[in-house]
Order: sequence, then C-alpha cells, then structure tokens
Amino acid sequence: MADTGKLAGRVALVTGGGGAIGGAICRLYAREGAKVLVADLRANEAQAVAGDIGDAARACELDVSDPAQGSAAVAAAVEAFGALHILVNVAAAVTPDAPVESLALEDWNKAFAVNLTGPFLMSKFAVPEIRKAGGGAIVNIASQLGTIGVPNRSAYCTTKAGILHFTTILAAEVAKDNIRVNSISPGVIQTPRTLRRFETVEAFQASRGPLHMLGRVGQPEEVAKAALFLASNDASFTTATDILVDGGYIYLKRQPETRH
Repeated sequence: MADTGKLAGRVALVTGGGGAIGGAICRLYAREGAKVLVADLRANEAQAVAGDIGDAARACELDVSDPAQGSAAVAAAVEAFGALHILVNVAAAVTPDAPVESLALEDWNKAFAVNLTGPFLMSKFAVPEIRKAGGGAIVNIASQLGTIGVPNRSAYCTTKAGILHFTTILAAEVAKDNIRVNSISPGVIQTPRTLRRFETVEAFQASRGPLHMLGRVGQPEEVAKAALFLASNDASFTTATDILVDGGYIYLKRQPETRH
C-alpha cells in the first residue's frame, strides 16, 4: 500500500480526518506506510475515510474542544497501533460571515474553541505520547487568512493567526524531545465547505481562482503533500515554520490594487 514508505512504522492521529483536506492527509499518510487514526466530529465521515484506507486505519468520533474526548482519541491511537508519532490538527469550525459589531459571541467562542483551543488540547495530550515514542511531528493547519485577514471573518482569521504563533511556541518547548512542530497555510482549496456558496464548480473557480498568482484554487491533495513532507524525515531540520500552500494568494494580496 505504501508509495515510498516515508512514514513506514509511524502512527498518526488526524483531527478533522473525515473532511476533504483531513481525508486527503489520512489517505496519503496510509499510502506512505503510516497507521492512521481518523478523528472527526462527524463519525460517519471518519468511518468512510478509514474504510477507504482499510486495515491501516481506525476511526473515532472527536470534538476537539472537549478535553475528555481529546485525551480519549490519543489513547485510542496508542491502543490501536502501539504508539503515536504524528499529530495533524485539521479540524476547524464553520462560522458565519459578519462584521465584528454583529458577530454573535457564541460564534466567536465556537471558532476559538475548535480552531485554537482544539489544537492546544490535542497537542497537550499528544506530546507525552510522541515523546515516549522517541519523537515525531505535529502539523497544524492554519490559513493564508491568518497572515492576511479579510473583513467580516474576524473569528476565523484571528484564530488562524493564533495558530501560527502557537506553532512556534510549542516548537520551542518540545524541540528537546525531538518533536518538530510546523504549520501549513493553505490558500483557497476546493472542498465541499468552500463550494457551498457557489452553484457550480466552474463558478467557484472563476470567482476564487484569480485571487491566486497561479490563477486557480488548490486541491486537498496539494495540502496533503505538504503535510507529508512536514511529518516525514524529509523535514528533519524544519521546525517552528509555516509553509504557504496558497498558490501565491498572499503575494497578490499585498500588491497595489492596480496590479490585481
């Protein structure tokens, strides 16, 4: 099942593993030899991804904002596969677009609970097991909007900016344990979540593609390849950094309007 075996002998826990990006990461990790715990709030979608992978995967229901469930997910990975080497924090909350003055406190708090507290809790529980396994990697999925925010998405943008800072702090804390911590900032990726506001894929591509230097949106598999690099020995000297998988989104956003 392995492509090149870059993750042979490793065990990974992927939150949000039932979604488009999380699922792509789970499948690629398994093809590269890893055992994978697919964790997602939507148990049926986690089961579907694990079913696609086969014996190398298990599924579990997980609300990353719940400490008890986070701890149980880490324990489940270790029980199923004997160790834990890799944690990938993909799970993110869907929040409505709204200006700060009308954004509901409930929606603000939900974004922080899932997008920022979730990775904190999962890292808190995973680090001791990764240390026990001799080291490994944590990969946090941030966003290009953590670097360049947009109006009416204050909760999402702020939590993703927080992930960037959290990544560097955690990396500094666990470097001595041979644990590397990095993040990925995707641009607009074609997923059911990003497509929901458009009637067709073509309309989505026409609207969002020109926001990127490459003239198109990204695919989940392109994010997964970056997550594979960061989890593998190919990234053995890479920590406390963010990889932009954004097709040049941030570069274009920083140019004068007349250049767009």
